[in-house]
Amino acid sequence: MLTIGMLGGMSWESSAEYYRLANTAVRDRLGGLHSAKVVLHSVDFAEIERMQAEARWDDAATALAHAARQVQAGGADFLLICTNTMHKVFDQVQAAVDIPVVHLGDTTAAAIKRAGLTTVGLLGTGFTMDQPFYRERLERHGLTVLVPSAQDRATVHRIIYDELCLGVVKDESRRAYQDVIGRFDGAQGVILGCTEIELLISQDDVPLPVFPTTRLHVEAAVDRALG
Repeated sequence: MLTIGMLGGMSWESSAEYYRLANTAVRDRLGGLHSAKVVLHSVDFAEIERMQAEARWDDAATALAHAARQVQAGGADFLLICTNTMHKVFDQVQAAVDIPVVHLGDTTAAAIKRAGLTTVGLLGTGFTMDQPFYRERLERHGLTVLVPSAQDRATVHRIIYDELCLGVVKDESRRAYQDVIGRFDGAQGVILGCTEIELLISQDDVPLPVFPTTRLHVEAAVDRALG
């Protein structure tokens, strides 16, 4: 079994899901007392969030590159950046280490294509929805990516940072997300493109197929780890 490297803490609420899902998947596949081999580096999200808000992406890249090298030094065979938004600095993180970094957008796109879909709505932080780095990665796979209106994007972003990153899950926020999804025009499915969104929304809440990026990222990692 290969060792999975995880660069987490953004937020730790979703990183806990990464760890739980990886261990559950390995136990389900191998049985008994088997669990995943994991090296996890968890950053202080307050520092990273400040860099995001101040558009100090170079500083964020430097911080995550340093953390990635520590994960590699800990014995990881490959690395997951356990956050959609910080895939904005994916190239800098990959350049900092000698092990593969598995891109969350690629694992999500692969699942969408396996489902036979071509047009999907994207929910995520304002950075993920507004900026091109994530949508363009998906579009390289031949997908059409839709984003909500400006007002809906603000709602989605606020709930992520003010509630989900703090472990707060509200029924009214779930309904707000359902309303946003209901306003996607032409979407065949919906990407839950922020790792915390899976704490709020599941397939049971949405009539369209949903693509939970955390779960898909972990499944791809376990596939790789078990060969």
